[in-house]
Amino acid sequence: MPTAPANPFIRYRVRLDSYRLAQERGWTDRRFVALVERLDLAVQDVEGTGFAVTPTTNEGALAEAAGLQAGALWIKDETRNVGGSHKARHLFGVLLHHAVTTETVGELAIASCGNAALAAAVVARAADRPLRVFIPTWADPLVVARLEELGARISVCERRPGEAGDPTYLRFVEAVAGGAVPFSCQGTVTPITLDGGRTIGWELADQLIAAGIEGPVRVFVQVGGGALATSLWLGLEAASGLDLVLHPVQTEACAPLTRAWDLLNEESSDTHTQLVLIHDEPDRFMWPWEPVGTSAASGILDDVTYDWPTILEATLITGGWPTTVAEETVVEAHRLARAHTSIEADPTGTAGFAGILHNVREGSIPTNLPTVALFTGVER
Repeated sequence: MPTAPANPFIRYRVRLDSYRLAQERGWTDRRFVALVERLDLAVQDVEGTGFAVTPTTNEGALAEAAGLQAGALWIKDETRNVGGSHKARHLFGVLLHHAVTTETVGELAIASCGNAALAAAVVARAADRPLRVFIPTWADPLVVARLEELGARISVCERRPGEAGDPTYLRFVEAVAGGAVPFSCQGTVTPITLDGGRTIGWELADQLIAAGIEGPVRVFVQVGGGALATSLWLGLEAASGLDLVLHPVQTEACAPLTRAWDLLNEESSDTHTQLVLIHDEPDRFMWPWEPVGTSAASGILDDVTYDWPTILEATLITGGWPTTVAEETVVEAHRLARAHTSIEADPTGTAGFAGILHNVREGSIPTNLPTVALFTGVER
């Protein structure tokens, strides 16, 4: 039996929207594979590594530290991906769409000061595309320096008087309206960003099935803008056949998704009605969180959960619930993760595990059933 390709964009290519688009345009399978291989080699030239399936491992020591039974905790490690996070998966998927259509020209644009910006800069450099990055005034100097090394054009964004919402996102939207090409990890402005992100869900489903895991499986995932949780769920839902329960996680510093959940449940306890409301009256449930506080998990402090509808739909349908974690839990989860695993994840990357920690201590979830978290960002 042939070995499955290591590159997820080749392994799962027939499920990608970009592949279906290529087929509709008369491409052969070999031509699409050659495109992925060529662009992946270019990424390797820039970053030193290309795309590969990332591991999901049973972490007994961390499970016991969290109050779970030793075999109950599974961690998918995205810190080993291009750019040290899951973000490059989204943006490589966008790049494939651009390459297939050959219609998207002009400067790429993204609003970010962390892993998404770094991923965008790597992928754009590999494709020899100009990139403009909108960053806040407080961006990490090390990240800014790396962006400059990769040739990104940087715009520092200050809040304008009377302005509500993230100024970097607002300047990004203005740039797109002026002709820039959206190259972000937000599905609301770059819908095709969800395509590559689904590879995470497809992988995780295959890995859980290969491990012989039976449901219900509780999946805790940190939520900022929401593209990770949305694309993860779309991949899991389509590929697995597992009995899954979704638990999105935010911090007390910024929790617009949890607020939307609470408002939705105040409005109605009927799931069908709630699902209708999500789509028919979204502005009643989602708007910018103010003021945004501070957190060690700074990468999920998006004031709006842009890709929220699918997340709440999946949470409702599967019987899950959002978790808002206190800052001390965010910090402790990171400490435990570093002490009891070999994964070099940052506090944003371990925030999903913070949700597990919170729920175990609240007695809200069983301690003997399979529980999954993603570690998504490397500590720099």
